[in-house]
Amino acid sequence: MIDTGEVSAFRDLHARLGDAVESAVRGKRDVVDLVLVAMFAGGHVLLEDVPGTGKTTLARAVAGALGGVSRRVQFTPDLLPSDVTGTSVYDPQTGQIRFRPGPVFANVVLADEINRAAAKTQSALLEVMEERTVTVDGVGHAVPDPFLVVATQNPIDLDGTYRLPEAQLDRFMLRTSIGYPSVDDELDVLRPGSGAGRIADVPAVTSPREVSAFSGRLSLLHVADPILRYISSLGVGTRSDERLRLGTSTRGLRTLVRCAQVYAAAKGRHFVVPQDVQDIADPVLAHRLVLTRESVLAGVTTSEVLADVLSRVPVPKPSAQ
Repeated sequence: MIDTGEVSAFRDLHARLGDAVESAVRGKRDVVDLVLVAMFAGGHVLLEDVPGTGKTTLARAVAGALGGVSRRVQFTPDLLPSDVTGTSVYDPQTGQIRFRPGPVFANVVLADEINRAAAKTQSALLEVMEERTVTVDGVGHAVPDPFLVVATQNPIDLDGTYRLPEAQLDRFMLRTSIGYPSVDDELDVLRPGSGAGRIADVPAVTSPREVSAFSGRLSLLHVADPILRYISSLGVGTRSDERLRLGTSTRGLRTLVRCAQVYAAAKGRHFVVPQDVQDIADPVLAHRLVLTRESVLAGVTTSEVLADVLSRVPVPKPSAQ
């Protein structure tokens, strides 16, 4: 088990990382914290947002704060899998075939407008996300650790896009959006001389090695059986809801447990409480749910269904932990 000293150290690190990223991405601390949760939990993030809200800045700022490398891939219909993962090339100087790494060989990869690429290119990226290895000519090449993919898709302009199927959406640990800033934050961004968006000014407050070490330790954070039963009941609640064609999978529930561990540690606790589960349930589970056709026509959203399930399932009492 992880001890209170380690939890306290992680809480301080999480706060420093959040402050560093927020120096470039103003007024979106909740989104920054979610991305950091995914990074320490070993997952990936899907951002659904319109252009110009700071998605690229967010990914590059996270990489800068952890002292790692960031890469950006603009997905287009003619993008090939090898353009993402890398390929073997002939080196005329040595007369040998060598592997030339693609942009996925970075700590933070921004996959911009992932739904504009063909299915085979999407699958190539999603395979790397899951396996954390690129295999070319039968040889495996491991990507750096930590490895975080921040994929984006525009929910408004869907012309010429390839919809991500449910099985691929399930590979993303979290789905969220940045959204527009508040009036005060937007004024701060617009003010001449503002440091907003300046990636070069983002301080490196940790190292990839330290992030990887904490990620492994946080998986040992205590989750009591009543909390696990509560999470299981939430899954059963989504599967039995008549408005859903597909409820959350067991993998989705395991992801919820993993995120709750990191979220609790970021709050300074060495155990998970029901509020942790409730706070992150929507970004972790909502994109894994599939509405029936009737629910779609009625204007129902998966977030609304999940909120109803959370209100119905009994919450464990503190004395039971």
